[in-house]
Amino acid sequence: MPVFDFNNMTYNKEPAEVTYQTFRSSEENPSPEKPIMLIDNSEKKWAHHSNGVFTNPVKKTSFEFEDGPDGKSSISADILLIDSRFTSLLKWLGENHINVRLSGKNREDGYAVYKIREITFGNGRNKLSAEDGFLQFMMDRLLASDAPDEDEVDEDNKEEVGDSMKLTSLQSIKDFMTCAGRTLPDNIRLWARRNLAVARSHEVSPEERRHAQRALSIMMNVQWKNNYFESIDPEEARRILDDELYGMEKVKQRIIETIIQINRTHTLPAYGLLLIGPAGTGKSQVAYAVAKILKLPWTTLDMSSINDPEQLTGSSRVYANAKPGIIMEAFSMAGESNLVFIINELDKAASGKGNGNPADVLLTLLDNLGFTDNYMECLVPTVGVYPIATANEKDQISAPLMSRFAVIEIPDYTREEKKVIFQRFALPKVLKRMSMKESECVLTNEAVDAVIDRYMDTTGIRDLEQAAEHIAANALYQIEVNHIEQAVFDVEMVNNVLD
Repeated sequence: MPVFDFNNMTYNKEPAEVTYQTFRSSEENPSPEKPIMLIDNSEKKWAHHSNGVFTNPVKKTSFEFEDGPDGKSSISADILLIDSRFTSLLKWLGENHINVRLSGKNREDGYAVYKIREITFGNGRNKLSAEDGFLQFMMDRLLASDAPDEDEVDEDNKEEVGDSMKLTSLQSIKDFMTCAGRTLPDNIRLWARRNLAVARSHEVSPEERRHAQRALSIMMNVQWKNNYFESIDPEEARRILDDELYGMEKVKQRIIETIIQINRTHTLPAYGLLLIGPAGTGKSQVAYAVAKILKLPWTTLDMSSINDPEQLTGSSRVYANAKPGIIMEAFSMAGESNLVFIINELDKAASGKGNGNPADVLLTLLDNLGFTDNYMECLVPTVGVYPIATANEKDQISAPLMSRFAVIEIPDYTREEKKVIFQRFALPKVLKRMSMKESECVLTNEAVDAVIDRYMDTTGIRDLEQAAEHIAANALYQIEVNHIEQAVFDVEMVNNVLD
């Protein structure tokens, strides 16, 4: 057996009865140079697109290529090498005799397969158990997964035949669990088996089965990733910060330091960011910019609206109306476990009303040791969660919460900063949203000064943004009603619009 080396990727030798070898990879875009698998082509060169089935499901060692114009004859070829993420999927396709089309390229060391698609015949034969597109869904999920630490062992998966329900059906969930194999975290994989048994049991109540199926659907539709982060270009990060934020050099410096730390360790920092400052100073905008830099989905958690810890942790399945908490729902909405958690008004976190302190729940999320939702009844990984909190008053935040963050205080804007923000950011953004040209709405220098003077006693820039909205709307009205090409505002006109 030759030694395969795809950019120095390592591979593990399979047990003796299996003829192929596996290699570990986190490649998300397979190609002939970085394929999913290699199939023996020493006796025949295979077509770019080749149809057939995976066979020998016990040893999972070969692929039966359709041969001849009638498609009835076939030629078997050994599988030489396979990405370890796909071993369970390969077994499932073989056991269920799923007809597939391979896309690959003949190389000296074998037929390099980089795509697998299902073939569904007109009579519905060989249709997958889930809805159309299940195999593509599995391919996408596996390609987005990390290589398992060890290969999946054989399991008993020979119970039901497929159905035509959506991916939330028990059969499609079961098939997903089988194909995902050890690309799922071990504790979630074992939890899923137990809940699948409950969901299919006739010895429990219908309510218990419904809760188990709902929890499975939520958990299996989240891409559970590890804590490895690719390097981020600091120059691109700085460009995003400059585009999104004016000034805030201290904040930008801290974010760039965080990016450099990620690039060195390929993991998130142990501490999130806590931005403290007056309302309207752009604290949330900083969080959105960080999510954009990290290329992660983001979710917001407004602590001012949390009165009971159960809103965060979910309710027990013993209740008929039980449901997951806000934190678990955030993972579900994001579709993955790596995300930016924007915690607004952290200074309101200790305002529970008799049933406990919501701040205590946040501590478990921020410690990155895992979070347990009462409805899910499973410890979910939180190592990919980057928290960014905002607050107006630092003295209202408990010491344990403060110790989980790197604190950055954001002062209010000066008069000159507000003027630049209004001219270069607030007004152009509003005009763009209204599909207006900047030349259609012009303010004299004195008019701009009048706007800034009007709101000097207010904190932040929200009033300036609202002023820009009013002025732009008035300009658009004049253009459409009075049929002018340009609306020019002086001090008097600005005061009339904003009064």
